[in-house]
Amino acid sequence: MSQKKLFTQGWADYELIDAGGGKKLERWGKIITIRPEVQAYFKSEIPFDKWNEMAHWEFVQKGSAGKWKALKPKAPESWEIGYERLKFKLSLTKFKHLGLFPEQRTNWDFIDKHIGQDDRFLNLFAYTGAASLVARYNGAETVHVDSVRQLISWAKDNMDLSRLLNIKWVAEDALKFAKREEKRGNRYTGIIMDPPAWGIGAKGEKWKLEEKMDELLSSTASLIQPGGFLIVNTYSPQLSLEQLNELANLYFSEHATQVNELWMKTTSGKELYFGNVMRVIFQ
Repeated sequence: MSQKKLFTQGWADYELIDAGGGKKLERWGKIITIRPEVQAYFKSEIPFDKWNEMAHWEFVQKGSAGKWKALKPKAPESWEIGYERLKFKLSLTKFKHLGLFPEQRTNWDFIDKHIGQDDRFLNLFAYTGAASLVARYNGAETVHVDSVRQLISWAKDNMDLSRLLNIKWVAEDALKFAKREEKRGNRYTGIIMDPPAWGIGAKGEKWKLEEKMDELLSSTASLIQPGGFLIVNTYSPQLSLEQLNELANLYFSEHATQVNELWMKTTSGKELYFGNVMRVIFQ
């Protein structure tokens, strides 16, 4: 098993410009935003007054949600950006997100390298479907699972923008779907999951990631064919890198496993932490 800092990179349509003072400054295509960032506990390289001059929007936190403040007239509330051959719709949401997690670029590149024609790919907690689009573009049979129907609709928009077809959409609890696939005997070349730190199920049931990781790993491990891979992203203060290593040793000791911290460097030279990632190549 290897362990290290894993740095993901921006691209032509995304730039992490600066971070500090509990915020981050990002460019999405031609639109620049300021968003809260708990990991940016250091001082920013660029003064905040310069941030405000540059940015189109700032998200102002209000309790567990918040609102967007326009810093430039006629700033768009929805727009598109590209990544390689793909297109994504971005929109301002009340939970500060825009519909894409750029730090996942390193995982998209991994999928691009390891998934091809005639493979089968499963995306659990799939959000707006960036990983699904990468796999489908490469010709894989792709299954996209998320319990939130609005997010599946957003992912469909991204598929259409990217001129792709025939992703299988499943509006269901990811763990329940994985257990059913296990019973059906279905197998996949690759699986990625990015579970939230906590959540509320379709029937109002509450769950915490650290209480579900055993079930998630045991269920998904049985779905992967020899030579396939599993990617698990975590961003929970209750699930440390050491605990993720312990789970990797428990479930995947016979396979090639990497457990890394996920980081990005700002253009200004700062380093920002974005959680942990486990990758397993099955022997």
